[in-house]
Amino acid sequence: MAAPMNTCKHLIGTLTRIRKPKPINVCFIRKYKTGELKKFYKNASIVQNQGWFEVNLDQRKLRTPTGNLFQVPSEPLALAIATEWNSQKETIKRQAMHLTTLSNTVLDNPMQRSRGDIVRGVLHFLETDTILYRSTEPQEFLELQKQEWDPVLKWFRSSYQVELDSTTSLMPPEIPEKTEEVITRRVNSLNDWALVGFQYGVENLKSIILMLAITDKRLTVEKAVQLARLETLYQTKIWGNVQWHHDVDIYQLQSRVAAAALFVHWCSNDMATTHKTTYSNQT
Repeated sequence: MAAPMNTCKHLIGTLTRIRKPKPINVCFIRKYKTGELKKFYKNASIVQNQGWFEVNLDQRKLRTPTGNLFQVPSEPLALAIATEWNSQKETIKRQAMHLTTLSNTVLDNPMQRSRGDIVRGVLHFLETDTILYRSTEPQEFLELQKQEWDPVLKWFRSSYQVELDSTTSLMPPEIPEKTEEVITRRVNSLNDWALVGFQYGVENLKSIILMLAITDKRLTVEKAVQLARLETLYQTKIWGNVQWHHDVDIYQLQSRVAAAALFVHWCSNDMATTHKTTYSNQT
């Protein structure tokens, strides 16, 4: 197990920089929802149980904020989550544990949303997609948008055999019916776990096209984040950086999007065991 754990620790660097196990006290877990929690364990490890992969903190089973048993559908994801917990120092910084948070969201479904709710939320970004809205001034920025965004939009049209045009208006671009149908099928092809990760990536990038480019291995996370923040990067070039603030924003966004991409990959049907979730039961 040591070698895989070391491999996962390297991956998680992008994201953060036989007694019967006893369940962790639910009230204790709920407490950490409101802020940082002092580290209360020495080691996180994983164990397989009936097709699921659980995370143990020392000899205690990890649970979600609402008290559900914490279990994920793939071993690589479980190893990465254990690495998140092992990477904590004196205090547990929940805000940097994106894979744990995404898993908790699937397991608890705190907003009681159905698959349909999530799919509709993702598809909303099709008509508000970052790379579809173009500024006409200054001319230099217009040319930069064409140079950086047009190749991705061209790939999107060709790869999915759809029509979609950019706009310089404040009004949403027209989405052809066929385009919406094709992308709806693509999003619906994701299982419940991968869908939550995909939504997280789309919301952070404010672009379904860029997130598809990542999951289809057309763009790296770093390049997608650069394209999503193109206007900010251009303004920074013109007016200068604000101390190290912009760099921190970029690294944090890269961390969140990288987590989303890994979550989708590790939860995809060819990587994970298929299990029903609360999303499957919602109508």
